[in-house]
Amino acid sequence: MKLLRNVLVLFLVIYLMPALASAGYWYIKDRPANWREANWKSAGVLPKAEDTPRATIHIFSAATGGMKGAVASHAWIVTKAANAKTYNRYDKVGWGTPVRKNGYAPDAYWYSNTPRVVVSVSGDEAARLIPKIEKAIAAYPYSKPGGYRIWPGPNSNTFVAHVLRSVPELGVVLPPDAVGRDYLPEGKLFAVDADGKDVHATLYGLLGVSAGLRSGLELHIMGLVAGVDFSRPAIKIPAIGRIGI
Repeated sequence: MKLLRNVLVLFLVIYLMPALASAGYWYIKDRPANWREANWKSAGVLPKAEDTPRATIHIFSAATGGMKGAVASHAWIVTKAANAKTYNRYDKVGWGTPVRKNGYAPDAYWYSNTPRVVVSVSGDEAARLIPKIEKAIAAYPYSKPGGYRIWPGPNSNTFVAHVLRSVPELGVVLPPDAVGRDYLPEGKLFAVDADGKDVHATLYGLLGVSAGLRSGLELHIMGLVAGVDFSRPAIKIPAIGRIGI
């Protein structure tokens, strides 16, 4: 009983308290009442494509809408070939064809929330990786209508996390508030990244662990992520994000 009590206390402190604190802040925060009132225009994060001759890759994340934004974010992928005049943006969404191409401006606000850059790659390395990204997008198993579930997945973050695992040269994992990122496609319980440097075990995104050079050490409970990043020293706090050490 003492062990169980200690586990419950740890769960309360590590997982529930940050989530509740974030929910309290989000409740009083000025935000759009619905998607019609939200700002979906460019946030001005990226330069015009024609002003950037080099190939580029960007992974973006932004808090999502409604009270979900207190604990969850939405991620997407942006690529641009060398000398291309436009960017290509790839999102997984919950309506119509799930994998949406260029449905929004590449750096658009998401439900009025400013996008943050998870990682950017440019030049020859980006040119080399773009075909691998496109191959991973094409291989995503939940790309047909109906292939979306808001929680625990497969959702927008499941899609981007699949690409990051398939193209580990991008060198990152999604932030702790990317709920759904730990749902492994096709109901897998275990996965190893393409380069073998990260391993993931999960019970359908509800309970799991990730460990490796990119993930550090993470424990996932009900989509909430807590952990430690060793390569880029930081702690990962559920609903809050990364805090550098």
